[in-house]
Amino acid sequence: MIYIKNKEELKKMRNAGKAVAEVLSRLKEEAKEGVTTWELNEIAEGIASAKSFKAAFKGYADFPASVCFALNEEVVHGIPSKKTVLKNGDILGMDFGAYLDGYYGDSAITVAVGKISPLAEKLLKVTETSLYKGIDKATTSNRIFDISEQIQTYVETNGFSLVKTFVGHGIGKSLHEDPQVPNFVPKSSNGRGVKLKAGMVIAIEPMVNVGTSDVKILDDGWTAVTSDGTLSAHFEHTVAISDNGPEVLTEIIH
Repeated sequence: MIYIKNKEELKKMRNAGKAVAEVLSRLKEEAKEGVTTWELNEIAEGIASAKSFKAAFKGYADFPASVCFALNEEVVHGIPSKKTVLKNGDILGMDFGAYLDGYYGDSAITVAVGKISPLAEKLLKVTETSLYKGIDKATTSNRIFDISEQIQTYVETNGFSLVKTFVGHGIGKSLHEDPQVPNFVPKSSNGRGVKLKAGMVIAIEPMVNVGTSDVKILDDGWTAVTSDGTLSAHFEHTVAISDNGPEVLTEIIH
């Protein structure tokens, strides 16, 4: 079931989105050579505690931390560790959710640690650009697969592949709501998917690989990595559909 949010609910979701953006903005600053993902997770939890909101992922389906990390060939859902020390040339995905006043916000960024390779630079740029191209299609005149098609076309034109195991989603009182928002047009699709309506809120999140689109889950039961060991990047925003166009609720303000 798809939930349409009213003005008061959207106001609460903006606040949750701002909380997410604040955490990711700080983590982006702190993700430097020599820092551990454990330390970054502690920073996120400190902000959540100080600002009196709940880190959405901790305990969700028994996930043990507040931030999902993805280092280099990791795609999503990596668990922070004192042993995972960032090195020059790494790329690090950071996915964070906030729960505030009954509503969720959800966003992800992938950042460069020091100087990264030209291929990694292109991967980050293409993935982030594909997210915004998808957001541009999040209008009341379109349907879900218009978003999907825009992302898929841009990514594949640039020579990369899209992860199909994980997709975007509706968001609101629950972290994951209908509809699903794939970053590709499913082969079994009939038409262009669910009609977008004002008041819908969705999380759009392309996950892009240098090589194969296939992923595998590590023995920890959480961390997804590329099957061929190539780099992966992930960007995500929570987006509200309105009669005036898409509104990004989790935009980091520089």
